[in-house]
Amino acid sequence: MGTLSAGFYVEDTGSGIPAGEREQVFDLGYSSDPDGTGFGLAIVGEIVESHGWTITVAESNEGGARFEITGVDTA
Repeated sequence: MGTLSAGFYVEDTGSGIPAGEREQVFDLGYSSDPDGTGFGLAIVGEIVESHGWTITVAESNEGGARFEITGVDTA
């Protein structure tokens, strides 16, 4: 976790999220895990949206997933 000029990010060192799937991860029911529910990131996306923020998916410096939340009033 770290700060951005207009928000913050959370990242990991896992296998990352392929570029072609980065928008889908916030869809309710989407999961790359056959045993997954697809609720986790859908809930995160709803929370971010309800605050008027924006969330984007990128690759972390370690090659894992990085979620950047912007539009946050950090004052």
